[in-house]
Amino acid sequence: MVTREGYRLEDQVGYLMRLASQRHAAIFQAHTLEGLTAMQFAALVRIGEQGKVSQNRLGRLAAMDVATIKGVADRLRQKALTETVPDPEDKRRMLISLSPQGAALLERMTEVGRLVTEETLAPLNAQERADFLTLLRRLT
Repeated sequence: MVTREGYRLEDQVGYLMRLASQRHAAIFQAHTLEGLTAMQFAALVRIGEQGKVSQNRLGRLAAMDVATIKGVADRLRQKALTETVPDPEDKRRMLISLSPQGAALLERMTEVGRLVTEETLAPLNAQERADFLTLLRRLT
């Protein structure tokens, strides 16, 4: 067994963040509605905030790269959760908006999102939650 003395994987930030992320993802999947993924939910939230948004801008707002947001946008469209219309300022660009079904699902999923956050942070007291979120924001 080859390890560096004093290096413990259990103490490394990347390892711990991955474990926390896996736990959060499992909680999300246990509560999600209609098979919506966390990335699809994030995109729906951003579309809901913007009203209409280009795919490129949506990717930036939802912190997804070009290939990822394309797949997410395509799946949302296939699920009839979004609609597209040509951008009046640039006919080559399409604007994405929520369909009535997407708006209804987003409304229901918003409460699920709050529940997921609450369950994810359940091991922490109120001050630890506030501190943790502050620190996460600083890291990102």
